[in-house]
Amino acid sequence: MMISASPHLDGEQRKADAMALLAKRREIYVNRGRRALLRALLHSGTATADDVRAVVKLPPGTGPKLFGSVPGALVRAGIIRADGFGKTSRPEGHARPVTVWKLVDRAGALRWLAEHPDLPGEADYSRSDGETTDRQKELFPLH
Repeated sequence: MMISASPHLDGEQRKADAMALLAKRREIYVNRGRRALLRALLHSGTATADDVRAVVKLPPGTGPKLFGSVPGALVRAGIIRADGFGKTSRPEGHARPVTVWKLVDRAGALRWLAEHPDLPGEADYSRSDGETTDRQKELFPLH
């Protein structure tokens, strides 16, 4: 008798794959999000996605779903952990639940920040032709 994989595990793997793709293709903004999350955590001990979204500005047309990949690497590194849920303070979020993150390794957070400086490539939205000069990779390259 062959046992098939659990749909739950398959769904978790698809989610992990999607988050990895976002982290790779939006590396500049994910890195900035991780840096913002760690700075907020170093300041107050806990933080949410609201803290990240308040600091990291995305170029026009870039969806905020990339922020979902921010905490994963920090959790796997043992620097942060989930500490329950709170309500988003962003009005457009309609008080929906967001994960509250807790700092568990202050030295690890400081080391991560030192080893992962801000990446170059911030978009320049001031070009006279209205185009940006953002060098971030395309999410889904067209061939």
